[in-house]
Amino acid sequence: MSSKFVYVTYIRTTAEKLWDALTQPEFTRQYWVETWQDCDWTQGASWKLMIPDGRVGDSGKVLEIDRPRKLVLHWHNQFVPELKAEGPTRLTYELEQHGDEVKLTVIHESDVQDSKTIDAVSNGWPGLLASLKTLLETGRPLASTTRWPEGL
Repeated sequence: MSSKFVYVTYIRTTAEKLWDALTQPEFTRQYWVETWQDCDWTQGASWKLMIPDGRVGDSGKVLEIDRPRKLVLHWHNQFVPELKAEGPTRLTYELEQHGDEVKLTVIHESDVQDSKTIDAVSNGWPGLLASLKTLLETGRPLASTTRWPEGL
């Protein structure tokens, strides 16, 4: 892969709760700008990240799934023309339980050198993951990630 974003954080929770927060609509709508994922979470299943107005934001399929340790998605942006034109990327979540914390590693990579998609997600993931961590540890997400941005 030619472009890569890697982020590691530790969250006071269980791997099972973190898995649900990464995959289940009742969680993602709270911290991931009101989006949800349409997927049955089996290997080879189609996957869609749904925007609050009903558009498909990103789509792909489940490449690998080992609940609650690892999830790998084929990820292709659908709503930003220049990102869509770059083609698919690969997202990996790795979850490792360490006592009362989970080490979450997020790896988002592309075959495209200097990928605009990886640049975009590099700006998006840190805020979303901070909000996810805050939600799981305090019961409330960060306010900055609770609404879909106007005009997008």
